[in-house]
Amino acid sequence: MILPPPPVDVCPVAMQELSGLTSDGKQFFAVSDSDNGTLRIQVMGRDCVVTRTITAPVDPYDVEDLAMTPDGTLWASDTGDNNKSRSTVALHKVSPSGAVERFRVTYPDGKHDAEALFIDKSGTPYIITKEPLGSALVYRPTAPLRTDTSVPLEQVTRVSLTSTDTPGGPLEGTLDSRLVTGAASTADGSVIALRTYTDAYLFPVPDGDVVKALSGDPVRVPLPNEPQGEAIAFDADGTLLSASEGAGTPIRAVAGAAALAQPPPPTTTTPPPAADQAETSPPASSSWQNWPLALTLGGLVLIAALVIGLRLRRRA
Repeated sequence: MILPPPPVDVCPVAMQELSGLTSDGKQFFAVSDSDNGTLRIQVMGRDCVVTRTITAPVDPYDVEDLAMTPDGTLWASDTGDNNKSRSTVALHKVSPSGAVERFRVTYPDGKHDAEALFIDKSGTPYIITKEPLGSALVYRPTAPLRTDTSVPLEQVTRVSLTSTDTPGGPLEGTLDSRLVTGAASTADGSVIALRTYTDAYLFPVPDGDVVKALSGDPVRVPLPNEPQGEAIAFDADGTLLSASEGAGTPIRAVAGAAALAQPPPPTTTTPPPAADQAETSPPASSSWQNWPLALTLGGLVLIAALVIGLRLRRRA
């Protein structure tokens, strides 16, 4: 297996509590989990300088991740719930102009804290919980999202991540490497990324089956020494982007990361060469090579018939 290159710094971010990040290949889009009564998405150039702010007229509770669909629509994951006190959580669909739709969703099995969201290539959102004990749980809506009523979620799978020795994270222990703090998908949906405070895990999705993909073996990409890494995204060319909370911490990039998770090409069975086939089966003309034997047998049969016929005539 090819080892991923180490992440390199792209540019420092002025945002103090960056929790979600996405990219269209030309600009970065970032969101903070400190909302101050409105949902604000910072649009930054490739130098991390803020060029404009998308302000959506909605008051979120705790935005923890950000995703983007190929048409430029942004999805803010208002799913943070540290105290397990929320009866519903929300997804905010935000247009580039700031128009927003809020969709409330409910878990089928109690309250969860979740910091990770990705959108698959069909447009379905997936929420991944942050579980201190056990596996991270993966949920998706059971029906089309609606603005006028909450939609139930269903648990579709779970993801178990083992502890690593990658340094970083706020807890300074092995738990940092198992808590899922962010998620992303490539624009074509062929690779899904989940991240912890210290590492990213890339899951290939060759046939669009997200549940099957998340039950497979991922490619691990270490993201060392991020103080509180919660954001992850893909550039259009498959570069993996990561970022941490803390003003002045950089967006970092792992070039070519998505290609590391591509499944191997399917194997095909090569037919045996023509020479082998000739050895195991006679050529088509072989039946004609035995014509002398066939004529001899035919002559014997004809003579026998004549002899029998003469005897019968004599008896008559």
